[in-house]
Amino acid sequence: MADILPFHQPEPLWRELLGSALRSTREDQGGRLIDIAERAGISPQYLSEIERGRKEPSSEMIAAVTGALGIDLADLLIDIANTARPAGPVLLAA
Repeated sequence: MADILPFHQPEPLWRELLGSALRSTREDQGGRLIDIAERAGISPQYLSEIERGRKEPSSEMIAAVTGALGIDLADLLIDIANTARPAGPVLLAA
């Protein structure tokens, strides 16, 4: 009988991790979506789509949103990278 491999959930997409981190930061600060979007110079609808992981924002858009939130872009990226690290061993192909 063949070995059955356990089902693994696919890794989350970068845009989903980014959106989740931005939304968490905004909510932790008590910020309203409409206010942060205005400070970033984007529409509230677009910011909502970013936060839900539906849009892949440009680096300029990410910088505008982090600036509107008053957070450092590098710190946000480090937090996302730490969140996305696999729990187990990683097999790298040569």
